[in-house]
Amino acid sequence: MKITLEKTKNPLPKPDLSKSLPFGHYFTDHMFMMSYDPKNGWHDAKITPFQNLSISPAAMIFHYGQEVFEGLKAYRTASGKIQLFRPEMNARRAMQSNERLCIPELSEEDFVQAVKSLVKVDADWIPNQKDASLYIRPFFIATDECLGVKVAQNYLFIILLSPSGPYYAHGLKPVSIMVEDRYVRAFQGGTGAAKTSGNYAASLIGQRGAYHQGYDQVLWLDGIEHRYIEEVGAMNIFFKIDGKVITPELDGSILAGITRDSIIQLCKSWQVPVEERAITIDEIVESYQNHTLEEVFGSGTAAVISPVGKLCYKGLEMIIHQEETGPFSKKLYDTMTKIQRGEIEDIYHWTTPID
Repeated sequence: MKITLEKTKNPLPKPDLSKSLPFGHYFTDHMFMMSYDPKNGWHDAKITPFQNLSISPAAMIFHYGQEVFEGLKAYRTASGKIQLFRPEMNARRAMQSNERLCIPELSEEDFVQAVKSLVKVDADWIPNQKDASLYIRPFFIATDECLGVKVAQNYLFIILLSPSGPYYAHGLKPVSIMVEDRYVRAFQGGTGAAKTSGNYAASLIGQRGAYHQGYDQVLWLDGIEHRYIEEVGAMNIFFKIDGKVITPELDGSILAGITRDSIIQLCKSWQVPVEERAITIDEIVESYQNHTLEEVFGSGTAAVISPVGKLCYKGLEMIIHQEETGPFSKKLYDTMTKIQRGEIEDIYHWTTPID
């Protein structure tokens, strides 16, 4: 894929990259853009100065939500090298999401090349401090000017970069989670397994309700029986019960998290029993009451590992590991972040250097 480059003549004000950065608030000097139409396919790949889009208010993305996005990070190692973490999995998942949303396929190789090329151009925006990184947001949107429910013919693929600190400003401290038992986020056969904006819009009311009751996040249950655990608003979820790590299986209604997959691989390599299966909230309550619930933690690109210190279901507030980060959560976090930053050997071949 040929990518043209137009360097900015007006660099953006750069925040102090040595200090704490709020997640997703700053953007780098450049962005990647690529167009699609039925005649030319994906074409006109370019890196341009960061700028607003000129798009019709009749564009189908605004009315029918045909959109897919991804999230990954670039890290600077202690030796000054730059690397990505499993970008090919982001590319693969994006294409799976595109298929579900009827968005044309872009090759995984072109997806990764676009990411690498943009990161190279704005490499000086990558923070050096601990727990900070360059967050990468690739996304696809439908741009046809048409008020009619149908598959669009024209699309944009765009990538933004954002120097960011940790997703949670308080760092690796346990979060509190409320189990949502009224609203639902997704159903099997729906778009729950796709990384599309509609899933997140559907989750906002639950998130707002949890926040108003003093909790950081919301845990979703299945849409049929309201019993089976699915995922947290922005994370997959894990439970360590009586020495065994359990996470909901990929049944078509939850996102196939890349950090989730990495955790499962780490558990297997450490000889820690791990299960991907259906798990009910009743099983979690029972394990809490019989004192076998050892740790609960979420996983995702943004937060990496997010220990859970408090879990509330129907008025029962379960205190997990004395509201402190458990040793297994800490081990996972340390291992993952050290691999990402090149501080320990990557025996799993997860990192991709940017030359």
